[in-house]
Amino acid sequence: MSLHILPSATVLSDFRVARLLERLQTHAPGLQGLVVQDFFLVDGEASEAELRRLLGEGPERLPTADGTLYVVPRVGTLSPWSSKATDIAKVCGLSGVKRVELGRAVLLSGVASLPVAALAELHDPMMESVLSEAGQLASVFAVGTPRPLRTVDVLGGGVAALEAANKDWGLALSAEEIAYLVDYASKAGKNLTDAELMMFAQVNSEHCRHKIFNAEFTVDGETAPLSLFQMIKESYKASPQGVLSAYSDNCAVVEGHQAMRFFPEADHHYREHAEPVHILMKVETHNHPTGISPHPGAATGAGGE
Repeated sequence: MSLHILPSATVLSDFRVARLLERLQTHAPGLQGLVVQDFFLVDGEASEAELRRLLGEGPERLPTADGTLYVVPRVGTLSPWSSKATDIAKVCGLSGVKRVELGRAVLLSGVASLPVAALAELHDPMMESVLSEAGQLASVFAVGTPRPLRTVDVLGGGVAALEAANKDWGLALSAEEIAYLVDYASKAGKNLTDAELMMFAQVNSEHCRHKIFNAEFTVDGETAPLSLFQMIKESYKASPQGVLSAYSDNCAVVEGHQAMRFFPEADHHYREHAEPVHILMKVETHNHPTGISPHPGAATGAGGE
């Protein structure tokens, strides 16, 4: 493996650093200051000059500090950012680049490390890992041996067994879904695997089903006449003027202004064309998927558009 660590020019703003420092000092009173700087991690054959042309300028190396922690994509996973960045590297002719990842270096002043409890302030454990040594960064690109499926003994343990798996594996199943799955397992006469449960959790997530957003809800014992989604649509019903399209494929189009566009006609000559340029407003809720990657969800919308 040929590993490159390239610091980025991007650092966390002073305001955010101050807030993070305050939270961390409750766990480590000796912490005097910190810097949070992005860095690129590249696995592959390419010169630093080539990588810098692709990834942008930055310092030659990370600054020295009393202690350094590395926040990287969860070891054993491929981040959505990486999937796109690696494609871009290959399209740009860097065929020797196997994978590109983005991480954050947390540079500590006053202490060499942080207690385990403080690490929750630095990362989202659902999608990130915290490494304490630069030598561990190669583990980001490690390819493990596929393990066998895990099985939940629903037939033997019932609801309690599935509730434990729900908590341990972060499935975010509701009580109604757990009851449904226990009933299914009982009727089918089979226990459920982790792959089945993860797929069920994602397909039936709020992200896919809008089961809360579009559901009935009760206020003071009375069923509300409209769901949350219907309430949002009420504004359009009350004032549809100037709206060309609404609630179609997660986007809306409103009337724009006349503008000059420049494009070729049938004879392949470019000419100016005066025509209306309408305004598109896009709403993208999709993640990679929701339960696994809650924060970079906008990446799907940006890629789709």
